[in-house]
This record gives sequence, structure tokens and C-alpha cells, in this order.
Amino acid sequence: MAYVRSCRLVGIGAVWCAAWLACTTSTCAQLNAYNPYADSQEHLPPVAPDGTLRWGTFYKSAALQQAYERLWNLGACRGTNKAITVPVEINKVAIDSLPEEDFRGIVVGSTGTLHGGMIAFIQGGGPMDDGPTFVAALHPAGVSKLAVSGSLAVAALRPGLTVRFQARVDRRGIAAEPVANLEVITPPRGFKPVAIVPDQLETIVGTVSRLHGGMLHVQVGAGKIRRVSIPVAADAVVNVDAAQLDLVAPGDIVSLTGRVWRGEGCLGEGTVFASVVTVTKPEGAQAAPAVDERLGAR
Repeated sequence: MAYVRSCRLVGIGAVWCAAWLACTTSTCAQLNAYNPYADSQEHLPPVAPDGTLRWGTFYKSAALQQAYERLWNLGACRGTNKAITVPVEINKVAIDSLPEEDFRGIVVGSTGTLHGGMIAFIQGGGPMDDGPTFVAALHPAGVSKLAVSGSLAVAALRPGLTVRFQARVDRRGIAAEPVANLEVITPPRGFKPVAIVPDQLETIVGTVSRLHGGMLHVQVGAGKIRRVSIPVAADAVVNVDAAQLDLVAPGDIVSLTGRVWRGEGCLGEGTVFASVVTVTKPEGAQAAPAVDERLGAR
């Protein structure tokens, strides 16, 4: 199966960052939803037995490939007209044959999810306006390895995040003692929450529903106590150990390995089809804005 489609860059540098994030509606749809017609391609799983990711075909021009598909489906082309087939073949890039490289840089923007999301970054460790800009594409099947670590401001504890902390709550789910250490995590596949025992020090895992007035409200997925309310210490430490793209923010440090296309149809200086991505938040990192806030209302 061919997994990835061509998409275009809109601008470079600081101005490019805002413009690129604004154009991601169509770009993400291309990376996530594209399933090009290919009568001779073998449908293979996205991960080979040795752990290598299979990406399939990249199309330098998505418009050209779509036009060819329409002709084929209409019966107007059956692969005999070289005026059509030669440009179509030249338009294809076998991603799995591209060289794999290592990169390190500073994030300037991100969008989407583990399934086909993207991270724009400036290569190198200098100022954000220095160095070439690349775009890392995560595998649409969600098999790229993403790890986000570091610390967040307490204000970053927005609804939907999964948190883990130790606390003692009463039968109403209310804690008297403030929590001083929390972790933002991505629960592993098959994770099953554990019921909370009242009046006992517990490790609680739940989903943030609200943070207001220094009080954190968390939903728990098991047991009789499903809602927990706990005060957060003024100097509380929030650590991240997650695999979520919506936790990646401008200014984060990114290291990644992936196959690189620098030719026609690439994004920025090159599109990196990333197999492994490690994001580290710098010391003193502030709250990472949610994806919909970065992209604006729709």
C-alpha cells in the first residue's frame, strides 16, 4: 500500500511557521487519508518483520497522481500511452529506498497526531531563525516511535491529558493534602485503570477534566470513585513521559531518524519520513498549546 502523498510548503522562517500551521488542513488530510490507486502494489503491513517501517510511495505532485487515477477509473488509460505513463512513473518516489539520516533541531510547529502528524523544525541547536527548516512526517499507520519528555508548567494540565500521581482521597474523591509531583503520560495499549481505595495512599491514573483555582479535577475509569479533586501545590513539578504530538511545542528540542526526500514536492529543505522521534522540553518550558489553538478555530 502507498501511504504518503505529496504536499507543498508555504513560506520559510518565522513567517513560514504561522503560514505553514494555517495550511495544515489540506496537508494533514493528504498525509492521513490518502490511499492512492495502485493495481500492482502488494498490500504489506506498515512494519516489516525486522521492525523497519514500510512507507510505500511518495508522489511529487499529488495533482498529477489524482488525474491519473481518474483517467484509469474512467477507462481512459490502461498504461499504454507513454505521454501519460512516463510522467506518472517519474512522479513516484519509493520512500523505502531513500537514505536514512539523523537530525537534531528546534521545533517551530507541530500538528496532527501520532497517525500521520507533522513536526516542523530548524536543524541545528542555535536560534530558531538560524539553519534550514525540515518537516518530519509521522507514519499514517501510527507506527513511528514518538517520545516526549521534560517538564511542563502546571497551567499545561489541560482537559484530556492523562496524569499519574500519588494521593489519598476520601469517599467523595476529595484530597486534603496538595499534590506536589505529577506525570503526564500516554497509557500503553491495553492499559486498565485501577479502582481507588478511599483513605489510602494510592497511585492514581486519570484524565484531566479541569484545572481551576489551584484545584485539579480528574476522571478515573474504574471503581466507585470516578471523580477526584485534589489541590495542586504552588511549586508542583509536572514531568512528561508521553507519546503525544499535541504535547510538542515551539522551542522544544527534537532528535529524529528518518528517510529524507529533498527533491520536488518536499516540505522546506526536505521531508523526513520519521521512524523515531525524541522530543525534549527545555528547562522552564511553558504550557504547550493544544493543536486546535495553534491552528485556530475552524
